[in-house]
Amino acid sequence: MEAYQWLKVLHILAFTSWMAMLFYIPRLFVYHAEHIHNAGFNDVVKIQESKLYYFIGWPAMIATLGSGLGLIWIMGGGEYLRSAAWMHIKLTFVILLVAYHFLCGMFMKQFAKGVCKLSGKFFRIFNEIPTLILIAIVYLVVFQPALWVK
Repeated sequence: MEAYQWLKVLHILAFTSWMAMLFYIPRLFVYHAEHIHNAGFNDVVKIQESKLYYFIGWPAMIATLGSGLGLIWIMGGGEYLRSAAWMHIKLTFVILLVAYHFLCGMFMKQFAKGVCKLSGKFFRIFNEIPTLILIAIVYLVVFQPALWVK
């Protein structure tokens, strides 16, 4: 049981770091889009985006997914998944976060090439997506609702 607890600590820390990146990089995109004609500013923001995405986001996502799979395995793997219906929805939200992560990478690369034409307003709205997903995940983890009966 001690391994489970340490793995859970790692999972929470990694998830928190990953969410920090997912919250912050779209905010950098807002600034980038709104100051697109300021070359000096853009040079600095490109470095920030890249370091945030590759040195915080990627390791945190990998650690989150790895520790999450480890927790599922410790809890009983497939048998646990069959008995925990709420986990299926949580994992769907995790897949959405992974897709969001890759979408952020795509936008970062577009900004780096100078071809992203989306507005600061778009990225302000885009920035709310991980918040909504986080609310759903926290609800599911805390309440573990019985979503259907065998």
